[in-house]
Amino acid sequence: MDIQALNETARKVRVSIIDAVYHAKVGHLGGPLSMTDFVTALYFNTLNIRPDEPCWPGRDRIVLSKGHSAIGLYAAMAHRGYFPLEELRTFDAINSRLQGHPEMTRLPGVDFSTGSLGQGISAAFGMALGARLQDLSFHTWAIVGDGECQEGQVWECAMAAARYELPNFTVIVDHNKLQQFGWLKGVADGKRLVHPPEFEGELVAKWTAFGWRVLEMDGHDMESILRAFDAALNPGGDQRPTVIIAHTVKGKGVSYMENDYRWHSLPITDELFEIAMRDLGEEVAP
Repeated sequence: MDIQALNETARKVRVSIIDAVYHAKVGHLGGPLSMTDFVTALYFNTLNIRPDEPCWPGRDRIVLSKGHSAIGLYAAMAHRGYFPLEELRTFDAINSRLQGHPEMTRLPGVDFSTGSLGQGISAAFGMALGARLQDLSFHTWAIVGDGECQEGQVWECAMAAARYELPNFTVIVDHNKLQQFGWLKGVADGKRLVHPPEFEGELVAKWTAFGWRVLEMDGHDMESILRAFDAALNPGGDQRPTVIIAHTVKGKGVSYMENDYRWHSLPITDELFEIAMRDLGEEVAP
C-alpha cells in the first residue's frame, strides 16, 4: 500500500475510533489516536498476517501492552478485515468481543490480553524467545506507552530481552508525552507531562543503557514510520532487540483533543462528535 493510501486508511481508522467511543459513551481516545498512524502501517504494510486465518501459526505477533488503547487496535483490525466494521459499535458493551481492554479469549487476532501496564511487553518478550526456541521465523511487536515506561516490569523485561539477543523483537514506545496523571512538576498550560521538559531524550538514553538498538521516528509521518519499521526488520547482523521511540501527539487528528491530557478518557457530546468528524474530513448527517 502506498503512502497516500496508508494515510487515508489511518484517517478512516481515526473516524472509527471516534464513532465507537461516541456510541459506547465511554472509552479512551488520546492514546488510541496518537498510535493510529503506526498501527495502520503495521497492519496494512508490515505485519505478516492472515486476517481470514487469525490464529495462523506463522503470523507475526503484536501485543498492545498499553491495553487501555484497545479501540485503536480494534479499529485497525476491523479495517484490515478481521471482523465487520459494524461490530465496532459494540465496543465495551456487555457480551461484546470488543472489551475496554484486549481479550485474547474473545477476539481471534488478539495475541495477548492486556490492561495491567507493564505486563504486555513481558508476554511479547516470551513470544519472541519462544519463536527462537521453536525455530520459527515470525517477528514480535509490542506497543508500550511512555507513561507505562514508569513501570518497573518494563525495565526488567528490557534487561532480560537484551541479554537473550532477540533481533526478532521490536518494541514501539508511543511517546505522546502526556498521561492522565503526570508529574506535578510537569503540570502547565493544562498538560500533565510524562517527564518535565528537562528530561527530553530520557527514553532514548534509558533504552540505550539497557542494551537495546534504539531508533526514533515521527509517529505521524508514514515515510518515517515505514523507514523505522524496515530498519527494525533488517538489523544488518545486529542481534539486539529494537525499540522505536515514536514521537506522537496525544489526540492526534481532532483539534480540541490534541495535546490535552484530559482527553486520555472522556465521553464525547453530540456537539464535540460533530466537530471531531469534521476535523477528520467526514460529513455529519444533519
